Amino acid sequence: MSFKLRQQKTPLFDGLRQHIKGHPVQFHIPGHKHGNGMDPEFKQFIGPNALAIDLINIEPLDDLHHPDGIIKEAQELAAEAFGADHTFFSIQGTSGAIMTMIMTVCSPGEKILVPRNVHKSIMSAIIFSGATPIFIHPELDEQLGISHGITVTSVKRALQAHPEAKGLLVINPTYFGISANLKEIVQLAHSYDMPVLVDEAHGAHIHFNDNLPLSAMQAGADMAATSVHKLGGSLTQSSVLNIQGNRISPLRVQSIISMLTTTSTSYILLASLDTARRHLVLEGKQLIDQTIELALTARKEINHILGLSCPGEEILDDNAIYDYDPTKLIISVKELNISGYEVEKWLREHANIEVELSDLYNILCILTSGDSREEVGHLVKALKQLSDTFYTGELSLSNHVHTQVPHMPTLALSPRDAFYSETEIVRLKDAAGRISAEFLMIYPPGIPIFIPGEIIEQENLDYIHKNLEAGLPVQGPEDPSLQYIRVIKERKAIL
Repeated sequence: MSFKLRQQKTPLFDGLRQHIKGHPVQFHIPGHKHGNGMDPEFKQFIGPNALAIDLINIEPLDDLHHPDGIIKEAQELAAEAFGADHTFFSIQGTSGAIMTMIMTVCSPGEKILVPRNVHKSIMSAIIFSGATPIFIHPELDEQLGISHGITVTSVKRALQAHPEAKGLLVINPTYFGISANLKEIVQLAHSYDMPVLVDEAHGAHIHFNDNLPLSAMQAGADMAATSVHKLGGSLTQSSVLNIQGNRISPLRVQSIISMLTTTSTSYILLASLDTARRHLVLEGKQLIDQTIELALTARKEINHILGLSCPGEEILDDNAIYDYDPTKLIISVKELNISGYEVEKWLREHANIEVELSDLYNILCILTSGDSREEVGHLVKALKQLSDTFYTGELSLSNHVHTQVPHMPTLALSPRDAFYSETEIVRLKDAAGRISAEFLMIYPPGIPIFIPGEIIEQENLDYIHKNLEAGLPVQGPEDPSLQYIRVIKERKAIL
């Protein structure tokens, strides 16, 4: 049977439909029993089909924790589609898949190389595993005020300094759609026999179109946590974990992902992964081509609006901005002398538009095959109205803040040890020399200033003060006023 013929199958989705067609009398959970035991208004809103396949792992429907039937077959088809040797479905989102990757390769005390601008799930996994993070600074785009990926050169330095590390984690592509030279990074890490783990949360679609950056599996990475729900057409919280090669044991992956996964698995989410895979294989290239064309047209029109810019292939280089995903519209608004946060609010209130994210300088709009030409036209029209309202031709905001990479402090305790240590609260201005028990970061550039276990230095405090004066938002600490911070409690010597 040919690849395309095999990929037309949806064994998990078909198995669910076949099961409910028999109208079995259910004396098992979920207790709503096809919606008959739930609030009528919610039942009517959700509809009978979704409620009918909201089932549990009874024998005819296989078990995600020990798949040997329709789930196993669906995962094998997904592996073939993504170019992997093995694929594991995750209903804990990509966060669960990322945690599985790190816990698969790292034991307590072992090192892992990670970019400094990692997702919180990566730090959670480092705490769970007891691993020691060795941070690599990402490249900073001072014009846009965002951080990109890591470079081949920075990876080479990290590998030379820490060849004993158990893995290298790469974000590819970034939230903003920027990709590093992943293939060369993978080859470099493999020359040290080090597995490469890829946070591919924002790249489920890139494997299915040659006009997009290389996917993790195409680049030869060992593992990739991929958010099919973000850009691949499945339901929110459904993702996949792809692995290939002989550096990673699929049995260990199955064991760890099972530990991190609820036993009340959602068959609605699993079925959406099965059908999304089919849709990506059979229709993905054509639909993504159309989306790229729509995005390029929108980018061109936005770049003709006074006070706005939407970067494209002209920013590419041979380092951290090796390739990009044109379906991500990074719209710089700093020449309007208002922040991206204000633009997000203005678009919501004046055009009924919701964007993906905003920061001091930018908004990010993501296009998929679910967007129409009319909707994109509505966005462009709203941005023109925004420009008419705020553009004066004078620059002020862009001159106030010079985005810099924060100084990286010394790690005194592993994040795990810091997490479980006794803590106390001190004034931030008096915290120099103390060990942080909290995360703290400023946007832009979204790179942590310190994490649990790192020694707070005066240089860090000066950086925070300078950026607070400039009006940049701070994320992480318990105290939103940033007067106090939680640190590791010090024990006085017994005399």
